Amino acid sequence: MSVKELLIQNVHKEEHSHAHNKITVVGVGAVGMACAISILMKDLADELALVDVIEDKLRGEMLDLQHGSLFLRTPKIVSGKDYSVTAHSKLVIITAGARQQEGESRLNLVQRNVNIFKFIIPNVVKYSPDCTLLVVSNPVDILTYVAWKISGFPKHRVIGSGCNLDSARFRYLMGERLGIHSLSCHGWIIGEHGDSSVPVWSGVNVAGVSLKALHPDLGTDADKEHWKEVHKQVVDSAYEVIKLKGYTSWAIGLSVADLAETIMKNLKRVHPISTMVKGMYGIHDDVFLSVPCVLGYGGITDVVKMTLKSEEEEKLRKSADTLWGIQKELQF
Repeated sequence: MSVKELLIQNVHKEEHSHAHNKITVVGVGAVGMACAISILMKDLADELALVDVIEDKLRGEMLDLQHGSLFLRTPKIVSGKDYSVTAHSKLVIITAGARQQEGESRLNLVQRNVNIFKFIIPNVVKYSPDCTLLVVSNPVDILTYVAWKISGFPKHRVIGSGCNLDSARFRYLMGERLGIHSLSCHGWIIGEHGDSSVPVWSGVNVAGVSLKALHPDLGTDADKEHWKEVHKQVVDSAYEVIKLKGYTSWAIGLSVADLAETIMKNLKRVHPISTMVKGMYGIHDDVFLSVPCVLGYGGITDVVKMTLKSEEEEKLRKSADTLWGIQKELQF
C-alpha cells in the first residue's frame, strides 16, 4: 500500500467535475500578473488559469504562484498555451497585447492589438461560451468593442475595465487634497479611458455635500484652487508612471480585482466601466465608453442615468466620435 492509502481511507469517489468559480487571465505580463495576485489575495476563485504565448514565462509565473499556495485559498492554479486550460471559466480577463511605450497614446496601439484579439477571443469563446469577458488591454474601449464583435456575445457580457481606474485615481487625488480617505471621497470619471475622459464635477461630494455647491467654480478655468488639475493628473498619471517605471501594474491589477469581486459575488455594485453606449447621451454609433453600470454575476444588469451638463454630454459625444473614427477603419 502507498503512503496515501495508508494515510487516508476514501469515502466517496468524486466525478471529475469542473471548477465552479473559475477565473482566467490571458496575458502574464506585469498587468496580467498584478490582476492574478490581486484576485488570489481576495479569494475570488476556486481555480485560476493563466494563458500566454511565451511558454517559459507562463510556466514560471504559474510555479511561482503555486509555491505560495499555503498562503492562499485558491486550490488550483493552472496554465497553458492551449486554451483548453481555460474551459468552464466564469470570468475571462484579457490583458494580452502590446502596451504603451513612453509618451505613446493608448489609441496608437490599436491595430496591433486587434490582430492579437482575432486569435484570443475565438479560443476563449470556444472553451467558455457562457463567461463574462473583461477587457483590460489598451485602447480598452475600442478593444472591448472588438471583443464584442468577434465573440458574438450579448453586450452585457463584454465589459471594459474602462474608467474604474481613472475614477479611483481621481478619488485618491481628491482625498489627498482634503485629508480624507478616498473611500469617502466620491466622484466619477466617465467616457474614454484615456486622454478624453470626462470628470463629472456636479457629482463630486463628501458625505453627500457637493463640492460644486460649496465652490461653484470647481473644475472650471476660473477656479482659484485649480481642481481641474486633479483631472489633468488623472489623465497624465499612466504617462508619468510609465516614464518612471516602464509600465503600470499595481493599480490596474487592484482595479480589475475590484470588478472581479463584484462579478463573482454578484454584488450589484455600480462601477464606471466600458459598455455599449449607443442610444445614450445622443450617441448613435456602436461605441463602448465608461458610464456607471450595475455589475453582477451575469455582467452588466443596468446603467445609471447620470444628469450631465450640456458641455459634459458634448465631451462624451466627441469622445465617441474619436473612437468611432478609429473603429470604422479597423480590419477584422
